Amino acid sequence: MLPTVFLRRHILPIGLLSLVLPTAGIGQATVSHADFQILNSTPRALQNPLSQLNEEQQARFTRGRALFDQLWVASPSLDTDIDGLGPTFNQSACSACHTRNGRGAPPDTDSERMRGMLVRLSLPGAEPNGTPIPHPVYGDQLQDNAILGVPAEGRARVTWIEHTETFADGESITLRRPDLILGDLAFGEPEQDLLLSPRVAPSLVGMGLLDAVPDAFLEALAQEPRPDGISGRVNRVWNAQTGTESIGRFGWKANMPTLAQQTAGAFLGDMGLTSTLYPDENCPEVQLDCIQKSSGETDVTEEQLRDVVFYQAALAVPAPGASDTGDVDIQQGRELFMQAGCQHCHIPELQTGAAALPVLSNRAFSPYTDLLLHDMGEGLADGRPDFLASGSEWRTPPLWGLGLVPTVNEHNTLLHDGRARGVMEAIMWHGGEAEPARARVKAMTTQEREKLVHFIESL
Repeated sequence: MLPTVFLRRHILPIGLLSLVLPTAGIGQATVSHADFQILNSTPRALQNPLSQLNEEQQARFTRGRALFDQLWVASPSLDTDIDGLGPTFNQSACSACHTRNGRGAPPDTDSERMRGMLVRLSLPGAEPNGTPIPHPVYGDQLQDNAILGVPAEGRARVTWIEHTETFADGESITLRRPDLILGDLAFGEPEQDLLLSPRVAPSLVGMGLLDAVPDAFLEALAQEPRPDGISGRVNRVWNAQTGTESIGRFGWKANMPTLAQQTAGAFLGDMGLTSTLYPDENCPEVQLDCIQKSSGETDVTEEQLRDVVFYQAALAVPAPGASDTGDVDIQQGRELFMQAGCQHCHIPELQTGAAALPVLSNRAFSPYTDLLLHDMGEGLADGRPDFLASGSEWRTPPLWGLGLVPTVNEHNTLLHDGRARGVMEAIMWHGGEAEPARARVKAMTTQEREKLVHFIESL
């Protein structure tokens, strides 16, 4: 049996969680979070650097932040450092989707354009390396913007379908799910078997910490038995840097192995900016104007990519407890969280190994995730596989910082497509492996549900 890493900050009731986690080869985890957390409940809560950056690192953080906020322009430009946008793209800046490093939101109506949301595309099956097969005409992501002289691929409109759920105490809640309609398609209707998946931009909380969780730690989590039929598993994905298979940990389906590849993939997919990791433009063969307008050069330099990756890794994590709710309610909400079984997937504590930033190395931290794939049932299924992730499997999203979403981003939408308007709606969409936990929450009283939500929003 592997030695146990105790969940130090949240003592769990006996019998509710018995996970055995590896420490061998990772180093002794430290407990103090003060040097990577900051207490901030303002709209800038997710934009603060780590407190222990030296002068050189502070300069690098500043450069990365400037590039993250930069509006990129089309080539050729007098400023070659920031040109290369497109030819087709979704947004022209990282911060256009990740506003203040926070969450994107879906459109409220079918007349509203997507801003912090995009649509993944693929055909059934997979490439030899496991990558989803892109559509031969529209690629792997619908591009609804384009530079001058190039047609945008099309536009996705969202309408909402609602239904009502009733709790055991008689109180009801209205849930909604998005219905996508593709229109203004520049190259004709796609095949009938096109797979679509709308995704909102996630927040960038704790990316450096999540990047530093060792593969062995995640593999051990996946092998541990859990109650309620829960069986998390790692996604094994293509690592563009090493040319080998790696464990995925970023993205809604854990389809990216590292923060660097996640960032380079967003540069290409969202803004049409090439890099050494993704050197080819988003121009399928039929899109002749797109091909003609391609610069043929690498748009994002190695140094620029490193700076943006460093910026994300060096962002401080908001400290828990920024809540107007009293400590007693939060404590009771924590107990209800454990009683429902939420912690079997949203594990309170993970541990890093060696990290690019020494301050993040060998640290215990509390993201409330296991970074593993879980079958969430038909209600949340998008029907679109991604490497090993099936059409109904999703990576457990971290819960830290959820209470700051309304302050930072001026909305309260959650889940991969923003369908949930708040924590309770998100819980009520849980199915599959999470169905027993959902049923326990559904059986709670109104006051108990409120305390549960307050606890989650305090993380």
